[in-house]
Amino acid sequence: MKKLMAANWKMYKTWDQACATARELVQLAAKQLPEDREVLVFPPFTALRGVSEAFASSDFMTGGQDFYPGEEGAFTGEISPMMLDDAGAVYGLTGHSERRHVLGEPDELVAAKTAYGLDKGLNVILCIGERIEERKAGKVEDVLKRQLEIGLQDVPRDVDPERLSIAYEPVWAIGTGEVAGPEEIKAAHGFIRKILLDIFGEKANEIRILYGGSVKSANCAEIISLDNVNGVLVGGASLQGESFSQIVLA
Repeated sequence: MKKLMAANWKMYKTWDQACATARELVQLAAKQLPEDREVLVFPPFTALRGVSEAFASSDFMTGGQDFYPGEEGAFTGEISPMMLDDAGAVYGLTGHSERRHVLGEPDELVAAKTAYGLDKGLNVILCIGERIEERKAGKVEDVLKRQLEIGLQDVPRDVDPERLSIAYEPVWAIGTGEVAGPEEIKAAHGFIRKILLDIFGEKANEIRILYGGSVKSANCAEIISLDNVNGVLVGGASLQGESFSQIVLA
């Protein structure tokens, strides 16, 4: 199973900035990429085609940061999986904490997006994670179990495990500089694996579980060496080609 090194650029970068960063990343990392790594970038929608084209000379992939569970219609401001595909994306992101807690997306909408994206041909990364008050209250496993079971409720049990990944992102560690410790990460990822096995059976061992939350070059190697950590989802440290290339090659 290859490690998936994913970058979420969130609401940063114009077309020119995104394309320049993508070209820099290819120059710095494509030829040196270990055989056990894959690289994925989620640029803003406006730059998706440009970044996809900049990656054409490499095996690097792009994805959409979000999408609506519908083909087309009167959904102002939304984007469909088919539109993402048309712009070069092969992945879609669902359930990111900023969608859940800033924009108010409920578990059921996350579930609809996850199943629809897979059905329409996207590979999907479902994000889950607890807030600090939930961790302090001892509810980490309750939160992860709920978000997984509801988020995956409409996904066929015979889904290709290579097309579905889970990203564990403790909300309190995103953009804060705080990182879950090795034991906390191992405990959370081990629990996630257990729930996935309950849902999908043995094929769940082939589903990648990524860690996200203040990942940087200084801590990436340790994080991806932990049991059940099959890659990372990186925010701020992915915005510069130099820093993300160091993470990709860590």
